[in-house]
Amino acid sequence: MTITSQETETFALTSELVSDPVRGYTQLRRQAPLVRVTLPDIETPVWLITRYEDAKAVLSDTRFVRDQDKVPGLAQDGPSIAEQMIEAYGLPAEYRDYLGIMVLVDGPEHSRLRNLVTKSFTARRINLLRPRLEQITAELVAPLAQKKEAELLEDVGYPLASTVICALIGIDEPDVPQMRTWIREYASGDIELVIPALRNMVDHSKDLIARRTARPTDDLVSGWILSGKDDPDGLTETEMVALILLLINTGITPPALFIASAVLALLDHPDQLALLRDRPELLERAVPELLRFTSPVPMGAPLYATQDLEFAGMPVRKGEAVTSALLAANFDPDEYQTPERLDITRELGRGVGHMAFGHSAHYCIGAALARLEAEVALDQLLIRHPALTLGVAREDLEYFDLPGEGRHLRGLPVSF
Repeated sequence: MTITSQETETFALTSELVSDPVRGYTQLRRQAPLVRVTLPDIETPVWLITRYEDAKAVLSDTRFVRDQDKVPGLAQDGPSIAEQMIEAYGLPAEYRDYLGIMVLVDGPEHSRLRNLVTKSFTARRINLLRPRLEQITAELVAPLAQKKEAELLEDVGYPLASTVICALIGIDEPDVPQMRTWIREYASGDIELVIPALRNMVDHSKDLIARRTARPTDDLVSGWILSGKDDPDGLTETEMVALILLLINTGITPPALFIASAVLALLDHPDQLALLRDRPELLERAVPELLRFTSPVPMGAPLYATQDLEFAGMPVRKGEAVTSALLAANFDPDEYQTPERLDITRELGRGVGHMAFGHSAHYCIGAALARLEAEVALDQLLIRHPALTLGVAREDLEYFDLPGEGRHLRGLPVSF
């Protein structure tokens, strides 16, 4: 499939191309630092960034903001890109206040919300979770190995990720399977499932807040309630519901999808899988490389220019949106030698060494947890069970699309 140019010199990216780091972006990267595109299901053109250093730079550039309303003197002509994404899901207006929090705010407001969440995601606290993660994963995998088959998203990825994040939030253990079902339905892209799932998650979150207000425990929601009692800037109920939804969504779906995508990537590269099984100590290096290679969140959130400016040597006018193709940045040949090759011995560059978790102020809060979950899952699935193989023909795997983002695995059947 080729990228077709519109009369306006705007390229239309399909979901298939957005998810393909070679076919989807090589031509655009060679053309210019910024290329005008429309994303799947989104009408408003954006300036697309495909180069690694530019993607890092824009996420640290204070001349750009997430909230379009913060652009001085901008007369909006139609809905923002974020609003178009919400519209593409067909979500009722009354639920939109719960979506986009922290992802679409800037400056002090973003810092205020982020600080209330990050205290539960310190490196020390996450590292202490390893024995529990190993226990949960072993209990999930053992019966599957005995049965000789599994669907990894349904049977491992989602249960593992949901158990951990729900415990941190404060969702009672008996409610976790139901929450896992709702988030799968919400992430399905099927509008008949998305709206009821969102409604149920909102109602459950409000009920959880009420119960923790009456009887606090040692969890995030209780901490928000207690810290806000004497603080006029404490979280409102709407903000708490929005943060619960954010943590459930980002703490379950991307990690679960990454575990499945990482397993598939290694099955697709038997030489690398054999190397990992021979040298399991490479697992800590393999996970960052797999994050680079699969980029579970392939597209960054849109940023709006607050003034007429020049970025990467190109003019951007006030109010115009730019967005980073994180997957493209992770395949930039100026940053990585042979980026199209999965190499679990690869020494990544400075800092994190990839853009799968974003960068700067909006760097993923749960990055350390996602890495740890993947390490544990890959160890128990692929290293301790060396007979694991794909359970269907490679071409029979099914995918689903998310508005403005790209294509994701619907499931990953395997045999032990």
